[in-house]
Amino acid sequence: VEAERESGGGTVQAGGSLRLSCSTTYGFSFDDSDMSWYRQPPGDDCELVSSILKDGRTNYADSVKGRFFISRDGAKNTVYLQMNSLKLNDTAVYYCAAGSAPLERGTYCDPNLWGQGTQVTVSS
Repeated sequence: VEAERESGGGTVQAGGSLRLSCSTTYGFSFDDSDMSWYRQPPGDDCELVSSILKDGRTNYADSVKGRFFISRDGAKNTVYLQMNSLKLNDTAVYYCAAGSAPLERGTYCDPNLWGQGTQVTVSS
């Protein structure tokens, strides 16, 4: 988590779009790492949203399939999350992390451990 820095969040109306970016620090083995986006909704469990493996394969949570698209740029050591057709329940703090493991039910993504993340707020 410390090797990544998220940006691109904001407030958007339902149906709108945002693109999140996650830049990794110099020395981080980006090309050798699976990368994922997680999110911590208010009052709910932290969850795996999407992963992109080092070989380029992608995975998505059912709730975002067809709306979110993950990509990576090896030249920039950056991973992106394009979020379209945003819904109210997409409101969350979004975190980028190396790896692709889903989280156990009841997990809370503690900002003290996960970093600042980037806040996405979808309004009606």
